[in-house]
Amino acid sequence: MMAPRARRPHRLAVAVAGLLATPLCLLGQPASAAPAGPLDGAFSGAAAAYEVPRDLLVALAYSETHLDGHDGKPSASGGYGVMHLVTNPANHTLEQASALTAKPVATLKSDTAANIAGAAAVLRAEADKLGLSAAGRRDIGKWYTAVARYGGAPNPGTARLYADTVYDMLAGGVRAVTRGGETVTVKAQAVVPDRGGYADAPDLNAPLVAAADYPSAHWVPANTGNYRVASRGAGTIDRIVIHVMQGSYAGTISWFQNPSAKVSSHYLVRSSDGDITQMVRDKDVAYHATTYNDRAIGIEHEGYVNDASWFTDAMYRSSAALTRYVADKYGIPKDRTHIIGHVQVPGTDHTDPGPNWDWTRYMQLVTGGAPTNPYTPEQVCGTGYSVIDSAALGSAGTAYLLYDSVSGYNCVTTIKSTSLGTASATAAYLEVQGKTRITDSGNFAYYAGPVRAAAIDKCVKWGGKAGSSTYDSPFEHCG
Repeated sequence: MMAPRARRPHRLAVAVAGLLATPLCLLGQPASAAPAGPLDGAFSGAAAAYEVPRDLLVALAYSETHLDGHDGKPSASGGYGVMHLVTNPANHTLEQASALTAKPVATLKSDTAANIAGAAAVLRAEADKLGLSAAGRRDIGKWYTAVARYGGAPNPGTARLYADTVYDMLAGGVRAVTRGGETVTVKAQAVVPDRGGYADAPDLNAPLVAAADYPSAHWVPANTGNYRVASRGAGTIDRIVIHVMQGSYAGTISWFQNPSAKVSSHYLVRSSDGDITQMVRDKDVAYHATTYNDRAIGIEHEGYVNDASWFTDAMYRSSAALTRYVADKYGIPKDRTHIIGHVQVPGTDHTDPGPNWDWTRYMQLVTGGAPTNPYTPEQVCGTGYSVIDSAALGSAGTAYLLYDSVSGYNCVTTIKSTSLGTASATAAYLEVQGKTRITDSGNFAYYAGPVRAAAIDKCVKWGGKAGSSTYDSPFEHCG
């Protein structure tokens, strides 16, 4: 099936500003006077009901899910909803939220407002255990320990990484556009986190101390029950498998340290800045790709298959540099036969990295070669169509005319050659003699069209535009 083109801005985007010193609102209420949407209203309502800073709730939700509840489906570690309420053998924030709010577990999984309220209740319970006063609860920095505990990490270092991620969101600010078109924001603000007992925990964001197999990676070992010790090398490792975590960076590190997970990967890559953590030595067998475990290196990427907003430029570049290093180290060819997605592993039921992963861009970064358009005219127009004419649009692209001899339809598409993956002005049109011209024009990432029309025994005009170059045919291909 042909992958969809990137015609509109993705449903979810974040703008991270520099660190700005702004006054802290008592409960972090939005600065805008515009009426709150349903999601923003849910955050504000939960903040007021449980006396948890609203901005803290939004930052935590964004760091976990980019404010996408994924239609009630769980993450890889058993987390549900925009707040990632978890149910697994080591973490039961979902059940805790149900007990605190008297809402059924099923409701907390699928109802976004209930999910947010449940998370606020869990955070407030942690604050009460810490003895936070009413004044303390109004200081976002005082919630650090409660946030670290909310993540359910098995050790202080990973708990600190989890909380630091949330506080980095507060420092940089958040602007998220949901699937429903609602914008939710957090202003960048200077927050001094009170790390309490986590101040002395290992800082997994700090400069590297213990060298991993990849020089730019942190070393955080997975639980020994989640991988197998081996002695693999260049004679054994011949595949690199690209995964998507279906979860957050800190959350997945925590999950791979959980003995009940029974899964792991060699490397993990963070969305925001491309940070890399290694959890299983290259020589050892990580449990990530079933039939390919013994032969492959696994690289996990923060985010979710159905949400392209996680796949940042920093992530692509960092991951590609890692893949290039591993391929050179073990003599693995840099091609799509040996660098594959989890979905390509024989016998798998996984779909990652999914249609939002830009393989063309990724492989270009891995190999250093010039990017090529991943779509052909035949793919765009569909089964049965064959190219009968074409016209170059300078170096920016090519307009194609295709025909399906069975249906009698013509099809026109303009395939870009430059600015691939970036929305830019592109157009394609088809005019059957005696009929109204049909045009597809806009800012497209890879192509314009398809434009189709019945043209049996009719002359057609056709053409397109890419960049500043255009082509307009006369009436031709008659009959």
